[in-house]
Amino acid sequence: MNTPGAHMPGVSVLSASWEFPMLRFGVLGSGKGSNFRALAEAFQSGTLGAQPVIVLSDVEHAGILDLAREFEIPSLFISPGSFRTKMSSEAEAEIVRLLREARVDFVVLAGFMRVIKEPLLQAFPGRILNIHPSLLPAFRGLDAWRQAVEAGVPEAGCTVHLVDAGVDTGEILGQSRVPVLPSDTAESLHARIQVAEHELYPRIVREFAENLGTPEN
Repeated sequence: MNTPGAHMPGVSVLSASWEFPMLRFGVLGSGKGSNFRALAEAFQSGTLGAQPVIVLSDVEHAGILDLAREFEIPSLFISPGSFRTKMSSEAEAEIVRLLREARVDFVVLAGFMRVIKEPLLQAFPGRILNIHPSLLPAFRGLDAWRQAVEAGVPEAGCTVHLVDAGVDTGEILGQSRVPVLPSDTAESLHARIQVAEHELYPRIVREFAENLGTPEN
């Protein structure tokens, strides 16, 4: 597996003590990583209740890998293979291996632009979270904020949900609503949705970790 730029230092633990051992989660991302930054900052401030221990990306020079280095969290590029919308079976098997090696309790998608398939779904059933920039079930798929503007709806928002075999079809864990203003463009609406995402995602991850309970030894 091609893993240039791998960074595997020790993880700095800056969070407060909790009533149960700190759960561990892995992050998959393809882009700049703004939602990952919100999660990492919440962990550092002691308000997340779970520890990010590895960041994996299907894009070699993705900003999320730079952020992982900034936060001193192990990070790796995983070559996705020849498919456009999913990882190759070999790449997804490598992701599962790395997540298990990092002893993660659950997985968080932060702008990961590939459809999750059976190896990951089987390895972490009911334990993969995603955030989508719409009020699901409305506007599944790409550019949901643009879909909302074009549809002329009065409000949009974001949704944290569990990942299943469909596209943005898993159980909804939480939502945040954002009004669509008459002056909104797709870009301005997207920017306001992202602000809501950065508040919603850490809150739902914290609740998910609390509900998941004590990690297995």
